[in-house]
Amino acid sequence: MPKLAVLILTYNEEENIVPCIESAAFADEVVVIDSGSGDRTVELARQRGAKVVVRKFDGFGPQRNFALTQTDAEWVMYLDADERITPDLAAEMRRTADSGEPAAYEILRHNYAFGQRIMYGGFRPDYSLRFYPRSAVSWEGVVHEQATVTLPKRRLRGVMHHHTYTDWDRYFIKFNSYTTLMARKMHEQGKRGGMLHIIIRPWWAFFRVYIIQSGWRDGRIGFFLSAFHFFYTMVKYVKLSHLQKPMGADK
Repeated sequence: MPKLAVLILTYNEEENIVPCIESAAFADEVVVIDSGSGDRTVELARQRGAKVVVRKFDGFGPQRNFALTQTDAEWVMYLDADERITPDLAAEMRRTADSGEPAAYEILRHNYAFGQRIMYGGFRPDYSLRFYPRSAVSWEGVVHEQATVTLPKRRLRGVMHHHTYTDWDRYFIKFNSYTTLMARKMHEQGKRGGMLHIIIRPWWAFFRVYIIQSGWRDGRIGFFLSAFHFFYTMVKYVKLSHLQKPMGADK
């Protein structure tokens, strides 16, 4: 039988890591790549039997590629610390790996924010390419990274649960981190962050997720998430503008 490993990237995930690893108990191996957590993430992961490797964070793509070198499993599944594998999905992945039929598989995520399942807006449908033979995948990008695969893509029927945000403090920590990483990525790609981008693009971002993608149907939390997507877009362009020309540099 082929070996199956679940790979998890972590940073200060002591609240999530135990249920995350428990949902991956069906796997032959669980590998945690930690970015230098200051809480009990590493300790708790090791207590649950995971292999833990600490590596300085240099982007999500590089971290995921490094994770591939830490297992000899034929099949790998990437799992974020705030995600949970359902029993049906676990059984389906095990059957798929045992069948020996090579393909790269997308998995549907059911997203939850502040205890509510988010059905619309930018969260649905949310298919993520996560399960494949280890030799068939590599990753690109420091944020919103993408998997490059050499096999045909298919979809599994099972789902995983994504508890994306549980408190506003954590939301804004990620907000700040992701806008910084996105601004750097856009700067490296030669994109511009002028005043028109800062003014116009946030409105389009809000209109797309709240109106076109029906974020309004998620009620109060749908409005909040759409509104903060407006500010997310504005902030990343402000940070991009600052990278191109630090504020006050023309004074």
